[in-house]
Amino acid sequence: MIILLNGYPGVGKLAIGRELATRLNGKLLDIHSVYNVAFALTEFKSPEFRDTVEKIEKIAHDLIRKLPSGQPVVLTTVLAGQGDWGDAEWQRIEQLGKTRAPFCVVHVKCDLDENIRRIQDEERGLKRKPRDPEYALRNHIEAKPLYGADARYLLELDTTRMTATEASSAIANWALELNR
Repeated sequence: MIILLNGYPGVGKLAIGRELATRLNGKLLDIHSVYNVAFALTEFKSPEFRDTVEKIEKIAHDLIRKLPSGQPVVLTTVLAGQGDWGDAEWQRIEQLGKTRAPFCVVHVKCDLDENIRRIQDEERGLKRKPRDPEYALRNHIEAKPLYGADARYLLELDTTRMTATEASSAIANWALELNR
């Protein structure tokens, strides 16, 4: 089972992903584990950045494929809009999902005030995550559709009034029901 948490920054993906992986006795691969090497050593969105991300992602996906078949894997990402980079990224994730069915997509969102509160959390800065409230505002105003809206197994989850524990419980219950 692959559970992909897709949503804009500051909606709670990593916190939920940690709880969910623990709850399912699974593994977590968050987007920052993949992107941080590229952020640290290359120019954002440069050819080197994209090449670095793709190489790290390939290593990670190959390791995921080697896990025992019953081992759930939780991924986090921010894939929205359309474009060559996003389309290629989505295709790689879908391919991975086909090797570890069911491939479950969760669109994670929260309202603007909560997103602004969460995105400013000091812990985000320690992880090289964006913390500017204007970033949250822009994402809400210019929100592009998240990838995965046509996934066979899709859950739309508003986490505005949910803790990470509550959200992970809702996702786990949904995903485990699919897996029966």
